[in-house]
Amino acid sequence: MNLLPKSSKEFGSVDYWEKFFQQRGKKAFEWYGTYLELCGVLHKYIKPREKVLVIGCGNSELSEQLYDVGYRDIVNIDISEVVIKQMKECNATRRPQMSFLKMDMTQMEFPDASFQVVLDKGTLDAVLTDEEEKTLQQVDRMLAEVGRVLQVGGRYLCISLAQAHILKKAVGHFSREGWMVRVHQVANSQDQVLEAEPQFSLPVFAFIMTKFRPVPGSALQIFELCAQEQGKPVRLESAERLAEAVRERQQYAWLCSQLRRKAKLGSVSLDLCDGDTGEPRYTLHVVDSPTVKPSRDNHFAIFIIPQGRETEWLFGMDEGRKQLAASAGFRRLITVALHRGQQYESMDHIQAELSARVMELAPAGMPAQQQVPFLSVGGDIGVRTVQHQDCSALSGNYVIEDVQGDDKRYFRRLIFLSNRNVVQSEARLLKDVSYKAQKKRKKDRKKQRPADVEDFPAAPGQSIDKSYLCCEHHKAMIAGLALLRNPELLLEIPLALLVVGLGGGSLPLFVHDHFPKSCIDAVEIDPSMLEVATQWFGFSQSDRMKVHIADGLDYIASLAGGGEARPCYDVIMFDVDSKDPTLGMSCPPPAFVEQSFLQNVKSILTPEGVFILNLVCRDLGLKDSVLAGLKAVFPLLYVRRIEGEVNEILFCQLHPEQKLATPELLETAQALEQTLRKPGRGWDDTYVLSDMLKTVKIV
Repeated sequence: MNLLPKSSKEFGSVDYWEKFFQQRGKKAFEWYGTYLELCGVLHKYIKPREKVLVIGCGNSELSEQLYDVGYRDIVNIDISEVVIKQMKECNATRRPQMSFLKMDMTQMEFPDASFQVVLDKGTLDAVLTDEEEKTLQQVDRMLAEVGRVLQVGGRYLCISLAQAHILKKAVGHFSREGWMVRVHQVANSQDQVLEAEPQFSLPVFAFIMTKFRPVPGSALQIFELCAQEQGKPVRLESAERLAEAVRERQQYAWLCSQLRRKAKLGSVSLDLCDGDTGEPRYTLHVVDSPTVKPSRDNHFAIFIIPQGRETEWLFGMDEGRKQLAASAGFRRLITVALHRGQQYESMDHIQAELSARVMELAPAGMPAQQQVPFLSVGGDIGVRTVQHQDCSALSGNYVIEDVQGDDKRYFRRLIFLSNRNVVQSEARLLKDVSYKAQKKRKKDRKKQRPADVEDFPAAPGQSIDKSYLCCEHHKAMIAGLALLRNPELLLEIPLALLVVGLGGGSLPLFVHDHFPKSCIDAVEIDPSMLEVATQWFGFSQSDRMKVHIADGLDYIASLAGGGEARPCYDVIMFDVDSKDPTLGMSCPPPAFVEQSFLQNVKSILTPEGVFILNLVCRDLGLKDSVLAGLKAVFPLLYVRRIEGEVNEILFCQLHPEQKLATPELLETAQALEQTLRKPGRGWDDTYVLSDMLKTVKIV
């Protein structure tokens, strides 16, 4: 028996509903959920002694069940004479105080201010089928009548799917009347969804519109969203922001439904926000492993990434997360990254906070009551201490933070918040300057100082381990010095370097400290980065190392135009990021590999020098083009891929006869390394130059 209308317009027809209830008989029809699914919201906003009007009651059992738990003063109206007759017959004896009346809700016969609550379960949705003028006029009459029969302080409680045009109409109407507008998502509605189409699911919402006494001249509008039954409502600044927040929850419900259906969605990530502030608290990535054979206990697991480790390849890149999921052996793994700026008590607290929400992302076929394991590394949530936050006119918002690595050593990082999962610069802290030691010294200083004196860490840059290079691509760039002639003599002969892109300064600082005859020009476009490098990463200028605040393009063009007086460098290094996230190449900016600019680079490089470039390019076609352009200017081109990262280090030289076969290159690197490892030079024993060049390929 097909009870669906031929078109949505029939929902507003008396004849349709008469026929509907005649054919359906006395079997209850529940729009958007049963009493058990809605009772949490209903009991929150309706008091048992209040007088309630239910509009468009149909043959739903909702009023009956409210009556049975103590809500006795309920009046039900509907436009269908058939259903009103049915409901009177069913309830006359068992519920004598509850009444059913045939009445048009757009022309109600009740006196003004007759009710404290008007309850609507799907009626507004049924009437507001489109945005044609005739439909909108009918809805205006309906909502005006709702406002007329409600007392001041009364509430219009409307259960709805909150489709965009319905939300816009309801919120717009009542906010203009000066009412308080709240939208409350029905708890767990993603598990009790209305399947409007085979491939789409919508969550259920309750609109709670509270009638305020009109205040002449007042423009106050109140918009709130409550995402959980027990959660606090969040105040929003506008109707548009409220609509956006509702849309986000609808999209989340759709995502959950697709994940349950095993839909192939590609890479899936989402943010879970703090219920009180609306700020992102957790970032989740859903990773499916289709090659894992299903078994009783391997359906689903959650992996908590310790603070500060979300930037590692295994956790921060799609390929890394796929490897993690495969090695964990689960059909679906959800990785959870913790946001900076949020407070987390413990791993147990995080598990309790996430348990209900992540279960909504469980795969199809997982047995009921299946216990879902929470996994991690190290057994704790990690340590992240934000030391400094600021905003650069060129680079945007950034933070300096100290994090604990997997070896319990502490590292300082520079993060641009526009790309928060990428470490811009990193340095290891000295062993005796641990987070706990800093806290203890800070506490001791506070005991000795007046309470009104603000406390900052003393000389934060002095705690940096300058002998250690954290970034693998920096290690490879240093190893490229083995391509110079007689590299074993580099500690004894002058070495001129140009480094474009300062960041935290660790790359030029390492060269400065380990090659005593080197003279370095560093170019940085952002003056804020020089301040960051100096204050937080132990960088300092000297008579052998100068920083030039300039655009690297302009600086090199100026040098190249200097004629015979132009300087020549033995080594030129580019480690420059792009500020445009839409490009397929994030390092360097495309202008740095244009032919005309590469000719400028060539003109300031010594004949036997080496040009070293950090390339980060996900667009394979663009990368091939870049390599071809470099090869046209620098005939000898080596490529060294950084394992587990997108970075590739390019070593460019002018003369093909300089080419070294891999054995020769490794032998040269070992000779340079032996010189650097001499006592007193502070060389890090874990850094093996020759290892950096084993996988070098000639293009």
